[in-house]
Amino acid sequence: MSVSLTPAAARHVQKSLGKRGKGLGLRLAVKTSGCSGYAYALEFVDEMNPEDRCFEHHGVRIVVDPRSLPLLDGTELDFVREGLNEGFKFSNPNARANCGCGESFSV
Repeated sequence: MSVSLTPAAARHVQKSLGKRGKGLGLRLAVKTSGCSGYAYALEFVDEMNPEDRCFEHHGVRIVVDPRSLPLLDGTELDFVREGLNEGFKFSNPNARANCGCGESFSV
């Protein structure tokens, strides 16, 4: 099982961690909500839990809890600019459908 970051996403996370001044990496999780059933959740990690899985790509750690990992396995996180908008984009091979907002999905 794995989760990965593109170089663009890694640069954005590194820049954000630098501005923040602390943090071990980025936590990627799934919560039950959104219009499609599940929503992605991102937050900085200051402490890891013993059961967390850690993946490192381009010098950035991605931390995933064991409940979220089966739903996120194979996911690639990118940081994209589209016109005036910018943000994270999730490429999740487990998602059967995505909401129009791009933040929620169903399996």
